[in-house]
Amino acid sequence: MKVLILTSSLNGTAAHHLEVILKEPSIEVVSVIFNQGMVKSKYKKAIQKCKKLFKIGLLGALNGIKMRRWYQQDLSAYLQINNLENICRENKVPFFKTERINSEQTVTLFKNAKADIGLSLGNGYIVKKVFSILPFGMLNIHHELLPDYQNAQSVIWQIYNGSKNTGYTIHKINEKIDAGEILLQEALPIQFEETFASTVSATYALLLKHSAEGLVRVLKSYETFLKSAKTQGHGHTYTTPSYRQYLKMKSQFIQLKNKV
Repeated sequence: MKVLILTSSLNGTAAHHLEVILKEPSIEVVSVIFNQGMVKSKYKKAIQKCKKLFKIGLLGALNGIKMRRWYQQDLSAYLQINNLENICRENKVPFFKTERINSEQTVTLFKNAKADIGLSLGNGYIVKKVFSILPFGMLNIHHELLPDYQNAQSVIWQIYNGSKNTGYTIHKINEKIDAGEILLQEALPIQFEETFASTVSATYALLLKHSAEGLVRVLKSYETFLKSAKTQGHGHTYTTPSYRQYLKMKSQFIQLKNKV
């Protein structure tokens, strides 16, 4: 299986998973493409931010920035993730940069890669002209259980809903966010730590370890998993929590932690 990886992070899921994938001789990574995230329309981007700010409030937006490090910098306490470009250089994997995820530059890189399948690891919305290029399309790893937690940040919304479990889902990409056919899904217990922040980081690290192993299984036996793929039913979508929702999450965290 010849694989292309598309990502928007140099020190996230793609970097972690690439090192796991490279250990499997039956999988060849023919190209890694890093989206630099350049904005095509600053006006449109500003409108999107204003709409989100109106929905979650200023405190929610500021808190969202704080929470972001739980999934990034704080993750290093549990996983040592190397720089993606360095991994590619050391393993002689072709590494490319694209200005925007859905640009014609991305389309050209996909066509030139001659891969069988694409992996989206840490990206925003991908349009059909990109995800439909390769023979087997593209897969995404969503680190939550679908369809109940579409577009949701890992762990926090499970805690908000009073659940002690989380999970990951490997699914095909289609024109709707986190709505494609499910090839593999695994539920895992939340790893409760001393604080809410450390609980999220520790559990997210666990999800990355398991989803990397699951991804290798899917790629090694893709046609088998495809035959048993499940169409998603009605789902629930989430976004960055408002400050009121965040306070409920912290309250639920204390209650759940005391029960564990």
